[in-house]
Amino acid sequence: MLSCDMRVSRKNRSAAEAALDPTLRARLHALIDEGAEIYDRFDREVRDQNFHPFVPGDYGGILQTLLEFRSPGRSLEFLEWGSATGVVVIMADLLGFDAYGIELDGSLVATARALAQRYESRARFVTGSFLPSGYRWRPKTGDGRLGTIGQGVSAYAELGHGLDDFDLVYAYPWSGEEVMMLDLMEKYGNPDAHLLLHGDHGVNVYSRGKLITAATEPAT
Repeated sequence: MLSCDMRVSRKNRSAAEAALDPTLRARLHALIDEGAEIYDRFDREVRDQNFHPFVPGDYGGILQTLLEFRSPGRSLEFLEWGSATGVVVIMADLLGFDAYGIELDGSLVATARALAQRYESRARFVTGSFLPSGYRWRPKTGDGRLGTIGQGVSAYAELGHGLDDFDLVYAYPWSGEEVMMLDLMEKYGNPDAHLLLHGDHGVNVYSRGKLITAATEPAT
């Protein structure tokens, strides 16, 4: 998994973004910029010393995807697996989603909660694993290692929701983890939910285990 440009490109802004209330649009862009600064600091202070699986996605691109699913007047349930510093979850909350994040690293959860408070966001974050209790990854290859996902106490009890309560689930998997996430949604997710997986060129959208919208490399 590779890091992307986290900031918003004016050239790639959508009509939906242009139609946002200017104050909301400014808050979203400020959040994205601050998120990029937080990661730069995290990269220097943490990742330069020891490996850590947190690598941010393209926040500007994720914003465009969230805008496609935004439904004013209807509060969709949004969950991020591995919410790290909370930028994506807070972004979803500011756009009107009922937004939650699960993160294994407690220090990142503290960062996310502080960031949410600064942006007067109701986004909720819990520490733990996004794997439901009892879930075991059993791929056809027989290699069921969890890789960078890690292990911990399942967070859904503290969250107060099961995976099947969510309309949208977002994650930025490392290479090879996509199949496990699709399996997880098939076994525990709402069959009508969409799974948003960040790939090399942006966010790929899945429904009922099938890829319905593939991200493409933006034109230069």
